[in-house]
Amino acid sequence: MSEKIMTEGAPEPVGAYPHARIEGDLIFLSGVGPREKGTKVIPGVTLSDNNEILQYDVEVQTESVINNVSMILQSMDHSLNDVIDVQVFLTNMKEDFPIFNKVYAKHFTDIGATRTTIEVGALPTPIAVEFKVIAKNKNSTRA
Repeated sequence: MSEKIMTEGAPEPVGAYPHARIEGDLIFLSGVGPREKGTKVIPGVTLSDNNEILQYDVEVQTESVINNVSMILQSMDHSLNDVIDVQVFLTNMKEDFPIFNKVYAKHFTDIGATRTTIEVGALPTPIAVEFKVIAKNKNSTRA
């Protein structure tokens, strides 16, 4: 079973890709950032007139990313409890990791998903954190 997923509840992708794709027993989410649905508003970010980041709050952004991941999964009758692996991209590991990790732990400690956290020079929009998620497809006939 292969299916592309676009959901009304999550922010629109910034490129030519679906929110998620179901492949048999697994659900692959495209990169998920903190942007709000239907707007260019990025929670926890103050931008200059030329769209450069003046300041940001990684705690607010991480909460928003997790909320967006949850919305995408809920659109498929799944939840954060179905997450099995998370790749996290941070633009400032040294400054942001402790705060990010505290927020992440609040949502994922009991779930026990594996995780890799990587520092990147920039992300496609003016954000400081993005998740790439793999979840189990509990609706699969093989799950």
